Amino acid sequence: MKMRFYPVLFPVLLGLVGCAAEYSKSEAPTALRVDGAETRREIAFAAGSAALVPTEIRKINDWVLGGSIRPADRVAIAAGGPPALAQARTSAIAKALLRWGIVASPQPLADVAANRAVVNIGRYAVTLPDCPNWSQSLSVDFTNAYTSNYGCADATNLGLMVASPGDLVSGREFTGIDAVPAINAVNRYQTDRITPPPQPTATPFGGGGGAAAAASGGPGAGGAPGP
Repeated sequence: MKMRFYPVLFPVLLGLVGCAAEYSKSEAPTALRVDGAETRREIAFAAGSAALVPTEIRKINDWVLGGSIRPADRVAIAAGGPPALAQARTSAIAKALLRWGIVASPQPLADVAANRAVVNIGRYAVTLPDCPNWSQSLSVDFTNAYTSNYGCADATNLGLMVASPGDLVSGREFTGIDAVPAINAVNRYQTDRITPPPQPTATPFGGGGGAAAAASGGPGAGGAPGP
């Protein structure tokens, strides 16, 4: 009996190798997605005054209690008037927000009315990557490239740890050191008046598996204002 061998196996193997080498890390992205929107609110002041009247304080409290502004938001304040008065007005609003655990920064704007202040609220939400991702076949790999699951844990941890999702979009401009939050924290610690953490609310992050992100925090996030 005469046996014949046909040279078909080698081309088939070459084809399989070519298919395995086609995978690239771009097929399994691990980047975070950040979505956001901005809103504006106004505060009124009496002419020449930097004091917040009771109606405006109540307005700020209603914003927080209604969920219009939350600790995870990026908040900036621009006030009208001469430089010294505008700075004092900005500080008054920032102090009122800080009682709710909301840190605001000054923001120069040219279109603010003389006896008004504008509170700019940036709300951002993070969508986590689809992790873990083992879509790549590990049985044959001739590329020595990163696996499909490479970087998943790091990206997920970053998305879960960030206090203000807006910081993933861009860094904040340095406007000087605000010692008030640090001093208040030390004073509360030394006087045994630590503010308890707020009650759990809706998470500002999208769930694993690429789920769409929810809005940052939940209505009334932040609990009662601190002393």
